[in-house]
Amino acid sequence: MCEKSGLIATALRLLVLSAPRSLLTFVIVLTGILSNTAAELGYVLLVPLGAVVFLAVGRHPIAGLAAAFAGVSGGYSANLFLGTIDPLLAGLSQEAARIIRPDYLVNAACNYYFMAASVFVIAIAGTGVTEKIVVPRLGDYSGDEKPEELTSLSHAEKRGLVAATGAGLAFAAVLLLGTVPSGGFLRDPETGGILHSPFLSGIVAFIFLGGLLVGAAFGVAAGTVKSHRDVIQGMSKAIETLAVYVVLVFFAAQFVAYFRWSNLGLIFAIEGAQILKATGFGPVPLMMAFILLTAIINLSMGSASAKWAIIAPVFIPMFMLLGYTPEYVQAAYRVGDSVTNIISPMMSYFALIVAFVERYDRQAGIGTVIATMLPYTVVFLITWSALFAVWLLLGLPVGPGAQLYLTQ
Repeated sequence: MCEKSGLIATALRLLVLSAPRSLLTFVIVLTGILSNTAAELGYVLLVPLGAVVFLAVGRHPIAGLAAAFAGVSGGYSANLFLGTIDPLLAGLSQEAARIIRPDYLVNAACNYYFMAASVFVIAIAGTGVTEKIVVPRLGDYSGDEKPEELTSLSHAEKRGLVAATGAGLAFAAVLLLGTVPSGGFLRDPETGGILHSPFLSGIVAFIFLGGLLVGAAFGVAAGTVKSHRDVIQGMSKAIETLAVYVVLVFFAAQFVAYFRWSNLGLIFAIEGAQILKATGFGPVPLMMAFILLTAIINLSMGSASAKWAIIAPVFIPMFMLLGYTPEYVQAAYRVGDSVTNIISPMMSYFALIVAFVERYDRQAGIGTVIATMLPYTVVFLITWSALFAVWLLLGLPVGPGAQLYLTQ
């Protein structure tokens, strides 16, 4: 609904166009990271917009494109908001964890603390790579493309944003009323806690309701939603994209079920745990090795969920037998899965990025894109892994109820 009404596209334009020139690169990278809440919209809207904005202010357009692509794809798992990938990965992690503990629960927000903190680290790292490496390497732009006029938001779009903000604040107030007071109606009715409360267990429904409310409010105020038929049409269009997901979930469920039925998951976990224990590695080297392995696998298999459906039934039980929680393993996976997206030709939108680059450089190809984006991958891998190592050493939870070590 947010996409159909034009709310997300308008909000992304506002963020980029209102940024001071000195902060332009940072805002483009940051906006790219936040756009992951809307799945693939960042690829088709923000990446070309980054190039257009850079060219309009007299800078090399490919540098702006690279900055946006780095945020959208290289920072894929970092976000200040829960997105569609969070409950999907959590569901796969939960099923893998149940190979060892049949009653184990993994909530959709289990990586939120770490991923929210990662937003600013990745945005700063992406800005540094763009300004210190990519921009000097590209030099001045001498192509044929002419700067486009950057139009400001229309009155209807501004009116829509005000309405969406009001709806969002009202919805947030209801959530706060149900969670902040000790007797809030969204807390666990027995313990009064948040971890196993209706709020966290129903987080997918709350994401849906929030998105529906702000999207509809924007559409009605901006005039892009004329009647309930437009709301239904927007939802129907989104449901069409779930066909691939439904097929993936079917086979992923079979894969996990066969692992459990055959005891292969348990056998791999026990044997693998013994090997890892014999190495004498502590938490940091073990997790760093897992992040690097995931980053390498990501070069040949782009889908985060499909890859996790294969990796999780092996590595989650293995690390659980060593005493680590599935939530920490999932967080490590998300770091490795993100950083090599931008240099992997197997990534589903890579061909589209090549086409965007060719608009500004007729001689560009896959090699050009990989060479441009490689510094981001190296810096993101080092920076993000370092942040994860600090998180481990401090023993901080990666999300609500997601501690480092399993409790008996």
